[in-house]
Amino acid sequence: MIQLLFMVLCLEGMVAFLLMVKIGPLRELVMKCLDQVKMRKGTVLTIAGTIAAILFSNFISIIKIQNKGAKIGTMTPMDQVLWRTNLLEATLMGFSLFLGFLIDRMHHYLRKLIVLRSSAGSSKKEFERLEKEKLQLKEKADKAAEEVKLSQKQLSSLTETLKKVKLESEEKDKRVETAEAHVAALQKQAADLLLEYDRLLEDNQNLQNQAHGYRS
Repeated sequence: MIQLLFMVLCLEGMVAFLLMVKIGPLRELVMKCLDQVKMRKGTVLTIAGTIAAILFSNFISIIKIQNKGAKIGTMTPMDQVLWRTNLLEATLMGFSLFLGFLIDRMHHYLRKLIVLRSSAGSSKKEFERLEKEKLQLKEKADKAAEEVKLSQKQLSSLTETLKKVKLESEEKDKRVETAEAHVAALQKQAADLLLEYDRLLEDNQNLQNQAHGYRS
């Protein structure tokens, strides 16, 4: 029994050590084995309950031997051997249960840590993706701002050109009006000259008639 308990303690100590210290793929292998063991939870609880019952029985035996020795005043060599054997077995079983509980908690928290690391990895990837999208959006925004500035410059240039064209058009309109007024004045002057020419022709005709009359 004691040899078996020593073997169990050594095995549990090795498992606890491999869970604490990562040595190649051994931790992953131990984690998988513990996952398989925990799937048989009923068997584990039965073994733990059996060990606890034996531990309780050893405690009762230790107490009985001590009470017997107290009544007699001393313990016989046989009782001393039994007391030490029961105490050693109880100690080994207590450490075995403690290490089992410790391994269970370590396995539980390591599994949580693995889940958290995977979640952190996915969150990191999501954060990097969002940062990349942010940079792309920033580049698009900068490009759009440059295009807006260029459009504004083009619009300003077109506005100035339109103003120049409008001024030129107004100047041409003024020139046209001036030319039309000048043409109207020339037409009026020409009409006056025609009237004067007609009057002179009429006076000339009258003078010719008078001269013809004097001759006759």
